[in-house]
Amino acid sequence: MIGHGNRRPCAALTLCVALGALPCSISLLQARAQRVRVAAAADLKFAMEELGKDFEEKTGTKIDVSYGSSGNFFSQLQNGAPFDLFFSADVAYPRKLEAQGFVEPGTLRDYALGRIVIWMPNDSSVDLAKEGWHALLDRAVRKIAIANPELAPYGRAAASALKKAGIYNQVEAKLVYGENISQAAQFVQSGNAQAGIIALSLAFSPGMKDGKVWEIPPEMHPRIEQGAALLKNARNRSAALAFLNFVKSASGIKILEQHGFSAPASN
Repeated sequence: MIGHGNRRPCAALTLCVALGALPCSISLLQARAQRVRVAAAADLKFAMEELGKDFEEKTGTKIDVSYGSSGNFFSQLQNGAPFDLFFSADVAYPRKLEAQGFVEPGTLRDYALGRIVIWMPNDSSVDLAKEGWHALLDRAVRKIAIANPELAPYGRAAASALKKAGIYNQVEAKLVYGENISQAAQFVQSGNAQAGIIALSLAFSPGMKDGKVWEIPPEMHPRIEQGAALLKNARNRSAALAFLNFVKSASGIKILEQHGFSAPASN
């Protein structure tokens, strides 16, 4: 019985080392049955589902995620929204929260670089691969969906890229705005828009992976530096920090890259 009981701390320590992040002060038993509440940018939906599943299999900790625009979450968190972690599509939002005292000092992490693409349905008559930017000027494209630049980093990147390409004034009347990048993707996927400038991570998703994609060169827009942090009012602090660090681990970065993100410069 004594030998059997001594094996549990060793197993927890092994997991700690394997994750490269799980604080050694919490055992596997302590992590089990916990829930971590995450506010995540909409571009993370499919990547976060896999990250959460992988982490839960390793630790038993459930990751509960709410998706939305980074700007809306920023406002909600300033007003005490009950989350443990904030995964933003723009590192500027958690930086501002940190400066305002809403983030646990020393926990801010940059975890990915976002990428944007022009997406059209596969049955579109427009040759997106050949036309590139000019595809948006085609008469067949009556509406172009982007995320709201006031709320979403991907929307700001899209608007900036259109301006740098020199076609913003020509397409401005065609633009329709989603509250977040996921809603913008839904507009074009449903046919309410004939083209969209969306996150590559969403273009990789099951419902959109068969569409036409043209990646916008990264030099055409400001870097989409995505950041996350542990919130001051986090309920499950140790488990939340463990998940945050897991996302930054080699395993987490690999999952993010498989979903269309690039590793941050610090990795």
